[in-house]
Amino acid sequence: MRDRLEALRRDGLAAVSEAQDLDTLYGVESRLLGRTGALTAELKGLGKLSPEDRPVVGKLANEIKQALQGALEERRTAIESAELAADLVGEGLDPSLPGAPAPKGGVHPVLAIARELEDVFSSMGYVVWDGPEIETEANNFDALNIPADHPAREGHDTIWMKVEEGSPRRCLRTHTSPVQVRALREFGAPLRVIAPGRVFRQEAQDATHDHTFHQMEGLVVDKGVGVPHMLHAMNTLLEGVFGRKLETRLRPGFFPFVEPGFELDARCPFCKEGCKVCKGSTWIELMPGGLVHPNVLTAVGLDPEEYSGFAFGLGLSRIAMLRYGINDIRWMMSGDLRFLEQFQA
Repeated sequence: MRDRLEALRRDGLAAVSEAQDLDTLYGVESRLLGRTGALTAELKGLGKLSPEDRPVVGKLANEIKQALQGALEERRTAIESAELAADLVGEGLDPSLPGAPAPKGGVHPVLAIARELEDVFSSMGYVVWDGPEIETEANNFDALNIPADHPAREGHDTIWMKVEEGSPRRCLRTHTSPVQVRALREFGAPLRVIAPGRVFRQEAQDATHDHTFHQMEGLVVDKGVGVPHMLHAMNTLLEGVFGRKLETRLRPGFFPFVEPGFELDARCPFCKEGCKVCKGSTWIELMPGGLVHPNVLTAVGLDPEEYSGFAFGLGLSRIAMLRYGINDIRWMMSGDLRFLEQFQA
């Protein structure tokens, strides 16, 4: 049996060294060490040996097995390295050439507008701040001076979450103004902050309305802040979006969290005599704003006799529609590649 094992070692090592590819090597391994291999068959005969010879022959068989396994692994590594080297210098292949180009993504039009405006306001010292999309009723309404009987709190306008009985009510935020409340509570005054983000309403969907859209709110609170400061910030914003100064005007408007409140209109950047964008008026209603209501300052722990401020908001989705000539707001959240591929990086 010892002679057969030595012969097996000699012939096995020779077969391993002669293998030129992985398939051949796998065949040699199976023939030598597989379940029905030569070494396995020899090991089955150990039980027939005398008690004196059994450990000696068993030790020899184990040494041969380890030698064959080591040779197989070494040869496998050598064959794989040779095949890789052959591929790299193969005919028609230049490994120094760049690989196949990966498809390029694009920036969503709303995100592109948001980034531009963030850059504009960051250059003026504003902080870009974010907040949760599921808000408390206190932050979304109470702290913003919105009365308890205001229609905006009804289910036909706001999407309310299910909560345990007795727990504070929570909703999908209807505007990004709660971020201003959170920022004032965290940082206090003076403060300059913008809050871009996604908001939600119970809306009947059409070309200009969607249940999910994007807004950006701005807030400045300091001593001696007034309407001229607000108008400057709004005009700077529009200049950043459209790349030129636009003629603007202020109209009175009512919003519970500002007093006085305004609507800012801009002269239509697409026409001089009226078009489908401005609906023939040559003016486009763009953003509301106003001086922060004293009740809002009080709600966040500031003295309205010492501090004042202004707030404004705009629809990022609407600005993107104006910038890129998009005729339906529902494209924004559609996920349709035919739409998104038009905005390549």
